[in-house]
Amino acid sequence: MKNKENAVSTRLICSGLVLCAAVALSACSNKEKKPGQALASVNGEEITVLQLNEEMQRNGVPAAQQDAARKQILESLIDRQLLQNEAAKDKLDRDPKVVQAIERAKALIIAQAYMQKRIGNPARPTKAEVEAYFDQHPDFFTRRKQLDMRELMVATKDLNDDLKKAADNAKSLDELVTWLDAHQVKYARTQLSRTTADLPAELANKLLTMPKGQLFIVKEGDRSMLITIADIKDTPVTLENAAPQIEQFLINKKNKDAADAELARLRASAKIEYLGDNAPAKPAPAAAAPAKPADQASANERGVAGLK
Repeated sequence: MKNKENAVSTRLICSGLVLCAAVALSACSNKEKKPGQALASVNGEEITVLQLNEEMQRNGVPAAQQDAARKQILESLIDRQLLQNEAAKDKLDRDPKVVQAIERAKALIIAQAYMQKRIGNPARPTKAEVEAYFDQHPDFFTRRKQLDMRELMVATKDLNDDLKKAADNAKSLDELVTWLDAHQVKYARTQLSRTTADLPAELANKLLTMPKGQLFIVKEGDRSMLITIADIKDTPVTLENAAPQIEQFLINKKNKDAADAELARLRASAKIEYLGDNAPAKPAPAAAAPAKPADQASANERGVAGLK
């Protein structure tokens, strides 16, 4: 319980610092009395029950912990007010960067409030919808497999022709480690697991056809990974266990679809002019040519990069 309370306190202090640099500063010069019963006063600025309750709600404090968390939350609000007062003395609320941050936060809050009002809460998926999604995606559930992989991470600058040749000739990751040690190449060794539900279908199918122990290389900026599949295991999931996740996924999808539709409606009825060279690129023709082998290899490489 103590650790949970400390976590709550830490989150509140951090959020207080962020707010003091943005939205909270907009109220520094507002001396109107805040609504709600006052719990404390900091140099004449009241902290009220409404503020405390809102803070608990925003931080998701469970009902069972609210009594224990109230004092910690109140102290964090006092700390925030102290910082807010000092920021006002230093005229930070007039700093162009702070003003811009306040305007951005304000715009986001208003936009989110409009979208919430417009689309509301979508109806929960029916049992039939959940079952249909389960049946339509066997690779995520009934035929789900887990890929256990071993990885060596090296600096991309060290991924020269000699290292690539050593990787091609190595019969195991351990054999490649011996080569790296002998040539004083720095590396980090890690393990990772991903399921076919976590990966794009094309990438998952490609990895499932690779022999165990075969090395493949993924470049990602200034680091590169040399990866091998150690094991592939069946890890099926039942409808009963998957139903809550499927339901949440479908709710999120309905929210996104509704938001996309509303934005499309607003764009269709608005007059939008792009100035200078800021117009978006034209969409590719419908009958686009198939990707070249090099393009496809690049796409697979990006996909594998998501395995970390």
